Amino acid sequence: MHMYYYVFGGIILILCIWAIGSYLVIRSIEEPTYKVLEKRSDYEIRLYNPYIIAQTVVNGTYDEATNNGFRIIADYIFGNNTSKESISMTTPVLEESSEKIAMTTPVINTLEGEQTRTISFVLPSKYTLETLPTPNNPQVTLTQIPSRKVAVKKFTWYATENRVAIQKEKLQQSLARDEENIIGNIQVARYTPPLSMPLTLRNEIIVEIE
Repeated sequence: MHMYYYVFGGIILILCIWAIGSYLVIRSIEEPTYKVLEKRSDYEIRLYNPYIIAQTVVNGTYDEATNNGFRIIADYIFGNNTSKESISMTTPVLEESSEKIAMTTPVINTLEGEQTRTISFVLPSKYTLETLPTPNNPQVTLTQIPSRKVAVKKFTWYATENRVAIQKEKLQQSLARDEENIIGNIQVARYTPPLSMPLTLRNEIIVEIE
């Protein structure tokens, strides 16, 4: 009987260490600064300050494009640039599809086939476009994102393709209900490493609004 208590206690200890470690990993990582303008029942409205991204455009399914895009951008920040400089990792990693999800479209229909997707890393605020090292890979481009007003829906656990599609649809329905006009494509923002404890995973659906 005592052995079971030890095993159970060990499992609880491991889970606690996993949760604390997941939190500490991202605690000091920089992310874009913003001001929360309004909190609504199922999403919030933010005003973001300008920031710079490194981005690449890839084709494929959600998982294929996300993995390939992440690898291409990570290669740049880990030193494949004209200065051979390693750039600090920040959050979030952004994914944007070329196809919008209509609110009346069943979720399963939005998952069929390949799409063109843009994968982006937000870069540290200490850099400007002039001071950032130039990517050696022409697939990587650097872009200044201006200040913008966005609607944001948060969700946790793994950002699978199906869960992302559901969260996108929910946000679009909420914005239609509140008569908010969407500008451009919807983005998926992932803030935590994949090996983090699932309950600590932080994901967001972000879309610019008028």
